[in-house]
Amino acid sequence: MMKAEEYEKAWRIAFKDNDFTLVDKIYHPKYSAFDYRAGLEVNLESDKVIVSTYGEFTRSGPFKKIFENDEFLCIERYLRSTFTNPPTYYSSFSAVTYKDGKIITQESINEELLKDPSEGQDWNWEDYE
Repeated sequence: MMKAEEYEKAWRIAFKDNDFTLVDKIYHPKYSAFDYRAGLEVNLESDKVIVSTYGEFTRSGPFKKIFENDEFLCIERYLRSTFTNPPTYYSSFSAVTYKDGKIITQESINEELLKDPSEGQDWNWEDYE
């Protein structure tokens, strides 16, 4: 499995089932990232708390690998949040760096979309449940 597929699958399962088994396998023990929403440095346990809190309201749709090699991954994916009614949709870009084959840093930026990205496409959100 390529890094993009591995990353996307790990977080899809974490959001959907609150199961972090695959996340734990791909992250370095010294992982850290800056969370711009909270304005502070986070570690993997902090990220898990955030996902555990909002995971039941968030679904990841299709993803696109922008770039991947042994040291770096850039991925774009669509997210749907049902925390609000109507749902809110995002395009999410994640830049991920690796050390010893595991994720050591990550930076993600979400841009709110004006409409459902599945409209007029050959996929729907149910495909990703």
